[in-house]
Amino acid sequence: MLSAHDTRQSWSEAEPVPFWLDSADRPAARPALEASTSADLAIVGGGFSGLWTALLAKERDPGRDVVLIEADRLATAATGRNGGFCAASLTHGDANGQARFPRELGTLNRLGTQNLAEIEAAISRYRIACGFERSGSLTVATQPYQLSYLASAGGERLDQEQLRAQVNSPTYLGGVWHREDIALLDPARLAWGLASAAESLGVRIAENTGVTRIDRSGQRLRLRIRTGATVTASNVALGTNAFAPLVRRMRWHTVPVYDYVLVTEPLTPEQLESVGWSNRQGIDDLGNQFHYYRLTADNRILWGGYDAIYYFGRKIRPSYDQRPDTFQRLAEHFFATFPQLEGIRFSHRWGGAIDTCTRFCAFFGTAYAGRAAYAAGYTG
Repeated sequence: MLSAHDTRQSWSEAEPVPFWLDSADRPAARPALEASTSADLAIVGGGFSGLWTALLAKERDPGRDVVLIEADRLATAATGRNGGFCAASLTHGDANGQARFPRELGTLNRLGTQNLAEIEAAISRYRIACGFERSGSLTVATQPYQLSYLASAGGERLDQEQLRAQVNSPTYLGGVWHREDIALLDPARLAWGLASAAESLGVRIAENTGVTRIDRSGQRLRLRIRTGATVTASNVALGTNAFAPLVRRMRWHTVPVYDYVLVTEPLTPEQLESVGWSNRQGIDDLGNQFHYYRLTADNRILWGGYDAIYYFGRKIRPSYDQRPDTFQRLAEHFFATFPQLEGIRFSHRWGGAIDTCTRFCAFFGTAYAGRAAYAAGYTG
């Protein structure tokens, strides 16, 4: 067992940036919006909500004038710092869906499966090189009481021996293999590819363009930009995630909660053989505070979750992105899960806010007499 000092050494020199964004292939920032403009549809937020909205809006109506504005750079927030799990579930898992939408769950599951297939088709159609792989997922029990949960988890039940033949950890007691419900991908490259695809259809994108407020302008809406410029549009789509919403009533609909991640250096062939993982599934465990983890394209292990930190006053600050106590805890849990990897170092460490809501799954709505639409509450 590693000492606390040795565990700290494993992550203390890691780059304090998301692994996905630490790439020479990261596109240069698009120019900020300096002059006032107008559009049919204005989109606020350059994450997945905003980018998919822009792409779909142009696909459905090629003549629609669409402008997307991002306060920072594309994929800097939750989009570029998540684990890269692309799940079919629209309800954050069947248990949550059954508890909240029992009559609609069958329809929601069908739509979620269809949604994942359409995401895959769009990635292929626009030739987005984001490492998309239909690897499926393993949900693992690491405590005896969790074994009873597996019966209602769906999927293919694996006993301890079968599970450890898939991924070798002494902590595993049993699990479930969902073969089709999750794909793994590089989320930043997906975002960059979606932006390029949207631009190829005529979408205008401005980065480093923060919106300070939204108000009415006759029959249209006006977005006020920090630079003093404005964007006037017939309709507005808001994809601001955990950040302060422009629609006042949304302020209490979500809570920003911080999630943290470590990524190892690439595993050697010998290290990878000691773990197995030949089917490259995404993994999560059944604890109330749970871990999620996966292999990257170059055989690093991304290891995140467990701590979910709320900072008093709903504050979101760059200084919160690094939390040594959580990185230490994550490293300790990692080496307990994979003791055969003792000596490996972590290359990247980061954290950031996600928009948690009481339903633990996305919600959507409209404001300004239907001229503005929003989606939020993804809870990771």
